[in-house]
Amino acid sequence: MTASRPLLQRLVLVRPGEGRALLWAAAYFFFLLLSYYLLRPVREAMGIAKGADKLPWLMSVTLLVMLVANPLYAKLVSRWPRRRFIPAVSHFFAANLLVFGGLMMAWPGAVWLGYAFYVWLSVFNLFVVSVFWSLMSDVFREEQGRRLFGLISMGGTLGAMGGAALTDALSRGSWGLQLGPAALMGLSVLALEIAVACMGVLRRHFGVSEQAQPEREPGPSALEGWRAIAGSRYLQALCVYMLLYALTSTFLYLTQGEIVASSFAGGAERTAAFARLDLWVNALTLLTQLFLTGRLLRWIGVSGVLLVLPTLTLAGFGALALWPSFAVLAAVQVLRRGLHYAVDRPARELLYIPLGPEERYKSKPFIDTFVYRVGDVLGVWAPTLMSVLALPVSLAALGCAGLWIWTGRSLGQLVRQQATRPDAPPPTPPAPATAALRP
Repeated sequence: MTASRPLLQRLVLVRPGEGRALLWAAAYFFFLLLSYYLLRPVREAMGIAKGADKLPWLMSVTLLVMLVANPLYAKLVSRWPRRRFIPAVSHFFAANLLVFGGLMMAWPGAVWLGYAFYVWLSVFNLFVVSVFWSLMSDVFREEQGRRLFGLISMGGTLGAMGGAALTDALSRGSWGLQLGPAALMGLSVLALEIAVACMGVLRRHFGVSEQAQPEREPGPSALEGWRAIAGSRYLQALCVYMLLYALTSTFLYLTQGEIVASSFAGGAERTAAFARLDLWVNALTLLTQLFLTGRLLRWIGVSGVLLVLPTLTLAGFGALALWPSFAVLAAVQVLRRGLHYAVDRPARELLYIPLGPEERYKSKPFIDTFVYRVGDVLGVWAPTLMSVLALPVSLAALGCAGLWIWTGRSLGQLVRQQATRPDAPPPTPPAPATAALRP
């Protein structure tokens, strides 16, 4: 056992004293994404129930909801300490799910209700995941994040795999039990509440204590996050990076909706297909997060990792332009989403650790939700504009991917400049996770 311990530490890059915080963080993310992925295939099927041409309108409505939700969230963050508003966000969404479940039992198959749920789940996913990573930037230092964020993401991957597998099986009645959307929402609420319990343990013992110092809380103004973005090239570059990620994701998402709609006939078959696709994505992601994410972040740095996904996206759009089939789509989606979860997302979250609470809890949710949805809306309406200009959509997709590569390089330069500033804090030696919280 003694001889095997150093080998295990070399494999997964975990150091003494970090294990408990890592496990609770991974469990929190596991149940959070289990809750979401139980419902993601349901959302996808509802979104194309009356045709993939409805997706642009649904994403536009989602952006309007984000426009209203962000100021409300900023006010909540300004008035409540983190130990209260972090669990409150999850409890609020869990209550919403119970309402949706009741409505779907009363009006099964109602298209308007399915569209409302599509919009709601799109808001839910972005907010709860953004809050999760904000808390991670409180609990872990940057050096620890480079080693551990991939392992924490692995907890989310396992939760996503579990949710996708359960929805696939239960929607097809594979175990002699076929559940509809309302029942799946009940399971999702249970998983979400378990996630809140894990978060509570993590917050009390490793993060924000019940007696958190007031000066470490976000400031009282709801506009501080926006002001921080307006005055920071670093945050502005993050906005553009996120915008282009969302824009290219939407191009691919629309292509996915068209190909799946033409390849599978019924709603149950489409739900199962989306669930299998999610399962393949997360299965491929798992080993990367376990053995490669931490090493990539240490070998090529955050600056290098920021170029991985844009480069793959450029190649993927080129392949789809030549071979627009479900097999090619599945390969591109699995590789792209897998690398996003395994390396791109942990690298982006590391960029927020050196920042203050206003940037982490106000600027970051705005970037993760509203800026992301702006990219969605631009992406879904771009085909209409391209048709007016008599230009192929694939050309716009390839152009955006190329611009994303340039933005990733620029953001990487800003990261290196920030690390070499004369006033930048010196690197700290490794320490147990229980000491990770800044004084």
